Amino acid sequence: MLRRADAPALAGLAAAVISRRRLARADPGGPVDRVAAATERLAALLTAGLAPAAAWRNVDLRPDDGGTARDHADLDDERVVAAAAAAAGEGDSVADAMARARASHAAASPAWSILAAAWAVADAAGAPLAACLGALAGALRSEAQLRREAAAALAGPAASAKLVAALPVIAVVFGAVLGFDTIGVLFGNPVGLGCLVVGSGLLWVGTRWSRAMVARAAASRPSSGIELELLAMALTSGTSLPRAEAIVAQALRTHLPELAASASAAPVLRLAERAGAPVADLLRAEANRRRGAAQAAGAVRAAALGVRLMIPLGCCVLPAFVLLGVAPLLISVVTGTLGGAV
Repeated sequence: MLRRADAPALAGLAAAVISRRRLARADPGGPVDRVAAATERLAALLTAGLAPAAAWRNVDLRPDDGGTARDHADLDDERVVAAAAAAAGEGDSVADAMARARASHAAASPAWSILAAAWAVADAAGAPLAACLGALAGALRSEAQLRREAAAALAGPAASAKLVAALPVIAVVFGAVLGFDTIGVLFGNPVGLGCLVVGSGLLWVGTRWSRAMVARAAASRPSSGIELELLAMALTSGTSLPRAEAIVAQALRTHLPELAASASAAPVLRLAERAGAPVADLLRAEANRRRGAAQAAGAVRAAALGVRLMIPLGCCVLPAFVLLGVAPLLISVVTGTLGGAV
């Protein structure tokens, strides 16, 4: 039996669960951050001397605030960790186990594929796993921040598009609140009915057009520079460059096929050969440069979107506003005046 005194505590718990889920949905970098946290913990445990199986078993993805709420993404991420721990304990391929678990649990973070590729590269090249995972965790943190900044830059234009699309509907309601028979005109007058059909069509087209523009601006090449990070990992093992490139190419084809045809590292390799500089350091510097370029490109797309959204606004939404909000108001005034005169 629940006591009345328990109500505030239960309400607070429910609010915390709802708030956490809303934040998870609203945070575009959250899925990548969860994998980054797991990668950091794995690196620390491996550095402390734990075997891979024991390290995976001790990875805890529960929130730092001690909360017990779980959404589908949290549970599926934990299932990926469990699959990797089981594979490591049985001596099977951890990378393949992560890939299978990620494919069978739709809500799991796509960034598990990046960790799977890195694990496969380190395993095939014989690179120091703890150091490789530590470097990868930093790259994943940067990737998560990049996605957050891109989403923040697009938030303003996207919100403006939603607000403007609601103006025709607001105009209809506002006219009715003021006492004008705008709804009656739209549904009971032949001219008003024509305004309703054409205005609704224009509003639908304008809304879809705006959403498509926002979606195109939000679309960006994922995981900028990760392929260079993987090549740097392979080279830290002391393996030859051709073998390292072959290992990375195989890992990309298996776990990150969208990056398999990415930009070549040849310019960086030529620079390292001319200068006699460490190739791995130059590759990581180039990966950071590409992430910075992706961040700048996202800011440019967001700024351009704010201007381009004026096209559906002027061509569709404003005419719909006139047809649905202004024209019925004028028709209502005119018919009311003429009816009163008669």
